Amino acid sequence: MKKQNVILTFVIPIMVVIGLLVIQALCDLELPSYTSDIINNGIQQGGVDRGLPEVLTVDMFDAIVKISDEDPAILASYDLYVTENLSTTELKDLTSKYSLLEEENLYLLKDLTEEEKDIVEEKIKEPLIITTMLYSNNESLKTMLNVEVPADSTLLDIVLAMDDNTFDMVISAISSSLSEMDSSILDQYAVSSVNTIYTAIGMDMEDYQMNYIIKEGVTMLAIAGAGMIIAIIVGYLIAKLAAKVGYILRSKVVRKIMSFSQAEFKEFGASSLITRSTNDIEQIKMFFIMLFRIVVFAPIMGIGAFIKVSNNPLNWIIGLALVIIFILIGILFGLAMPKFRGMQKLIDKMNLVSREIITGMPVIRTFGTEKYEEERFDKANVKLTKTNLFVNRLMGIMLPSMMLVMNIISILIVWYGAKQIDFGTLQVGTLLAFISYTMQIIMSFLMISLVSVMTPRALVSIKRIKEILKKEISVKEIENPVEFNEKERGVVEFKNVSFKYPDADEAMLKNISFKATPGTTTAFIGSTGSGKSTLINLIPRFFDATSGDILVDGVNIKDASITELRSRIGYVPQKGMLFSGTIKSNLMLGNDNLTEEEIKTAAKVSQSLEFINSKKDKFESEISQGGANVSGGQKQRLSIARAIAKNPEIYIFDDSFSALDFKTDAALRKALFKHAKDATILIVAQRISTIMNADNIIVLNEGEIVGSGTHKELLKTCKIYKEIALSQLKEEEL
Repeated sequence: MKKQNVILTFVIPIMVVIGLLVIQALCDLELPSYTSDIINNGIQQGGVDRGLPEVLTVDMFDAIVKISDEDPAILASYDLYVTENLSTTELKDLTSKYSLLEEENLYLLKDLTEEEKDIVEEKIKEPLIITTMLYSNNESLKTMLNVEVPADSTLLDIVLAMDDNTFDMVISAISSSLSEMDSSILDQYAVSSVNTIYTAIGMDMEDYQMNYIIKEGVTMLAIAGAGMIIAIIVGYLIAKLAAKVGYILRSKVVRKIMSFSQAEFKEFGASSLITRSTNDIEQIKMFFIMLFRIVVFAPIMGIGAFIKVSNNPLNWIIGLALVIIFILIGILFGLAMPKFRGMQKLIDKMNLVSREIITGMPVIRTFGTEKYEEERFDKANVKLTKTNLFVNRLMGIMLPSMMLVMNIISILIVWYGAKQIDFGTLQVGTLLAFISYTMQIIMSFLMISLVSVMTPRALVSIKRIKEILKKEISVKEIENPVEFNEKERGVVEFKNVSFKYPDADEAMLKNISFKATPGTTTAFIGSTGSGKSTLINLIPRFFDATSGDILVDGVNIKDASITELRSRIGYVPQKGMLFSGTIKSNLMLGNDNLTEEEIKTAAKVSQSLEFINSKKDKFESEISQGGANVSGGQKQRLSIARAIAKNPEIYIFDDSFSALDFKTDAALRKALFKHAKDATILIVAQRISTIMNADNIIVLNEGEIVGSGTHKELLKTCKIYKEIALSQLKEEEL
């Protein structure tokens, strides 16, 4: 895949996903804060969210300024609104909120930034608390000052009327008692003071409280809605990316498998290749999804939640919870990891046994070995099941264990949180928010641990896919192939060719030399295991010769294009292989441009036309997987027809007439030799009758040529050939 395509397909979408996950995490992290605000400020504090009054009477403002020793920050933060100086519209707008403005002048807070508000709030907090305590005739202050307050006056009036020295002493004493309190308690007192001021001014506090709750609730719903929409978008994008990853991996794996020679197929095994192409890629897809949904999202949530509660006096409980979780995860992982590593191999074994049983069912039934095969399957099944059960039980233990830890932690938080609330250092909403953040932290680590559980299996799957993709191909396509010599079209020549299978002790073929030319038939015969099929499989480069040269059209096949080489060959394997589709689609497999007449000709030559015409849909008749709905002889004839339809210059028949009766065999060969009179025909056969008319018969024994010539010549010169012939035919038939 090109770099630009990789960026467009993966890099940009992944960056978008990560960005959206960050936003989603931030949305989720804000929700407990809003819950805390609604409980603390909206319900407990009447909708007042900070200790900075937005409106003050002139008397209150003057008292605060005097107590603060005329702090310039306070003085600069409020404007005096005089009723007579306001326009009708301004007065109407302000009195709708502050009805007292109709009767007297008020000080209103200026339009400040949040940072400026924080500074002013810190400055005004203590003077504000002292003012409202005096205004409310606080009993403890009355006792401390030892004064009687007249019915038509307040303690504030008395203190403000004192001389400067006495006033300073009183304020200093009150301030000293306040400084002994925790800052959180002072913040609550400041908010309560603002509530007292708003009530004294005549504001509708029920309406004020409801407005605050509605505003915070709507904001909370908007954040939750945004988080939900983002989660849906992220889920869609990740699923799409994972599907793309699966598609690309499957494509690459299948393309690589298609380039495998028989040596690579033998090394991996069909069942393992199927597992790797399906189950392993699905494991990687799932890991890819979990990687973004959890590995990116969970740390943001965990770190963000930890930051949110970093100043909370109960955060030691989170540390305790994490220690317990790490110990629990460590124990579970130590037990589960070895099992995960062996899981894919057990699936391979299961697929191998299942495939052998399914494909070999007729043989199993014939030999009555159903019981043995059931036991063999059960053995593989039990091993896989036990491993799955063990792992699933461990994972089953993990979730309840985590829930137990979370519940214990919740009890601890409530227990110690209740004491903090009783002491006044913690509010109910803050406690609930802390519980939510704690659960987010624990769940983040739990999710990360679940990914860690999947990681070993995913890494095994990645390794197995990598083994295929990185596998060195033994039969390689050359970069600058040599063009075939059209003057020697159809010529096949072996020059001292030897071949040894990988890891084999002895060579299968030794010093094979022969030449086959157009218009002739070359046949190969010999006992089982003599190397006949191996020899002809070297021509289309299913394997590469260990030594020696194989020439096709005057060119060494190792120097030619594999695709071009195989396009010149019509190959019919020992086992006729048909693909699901129709008869017509199977015959057109090697040539997409066949005409109806050419298709019929191929079927006629292969002696297939009669049984094809007997079918209802003729050439459009369906062929099931592997050609299961046609007989062995019909399958073989259709395989031969497919090679004929390709109209190649070289025909290779690897014992492809074995399923035909003698009459059909003879008729097919007669029609074939007439149709392909200008082609080179190579036949591997076990039956003497199939090859006795060949122009050249090569006899193989233990990988070596022990005889070569016509049928009559070999009967005289080759003892092995004569033995084979006499074992099949009467002497007078020879």
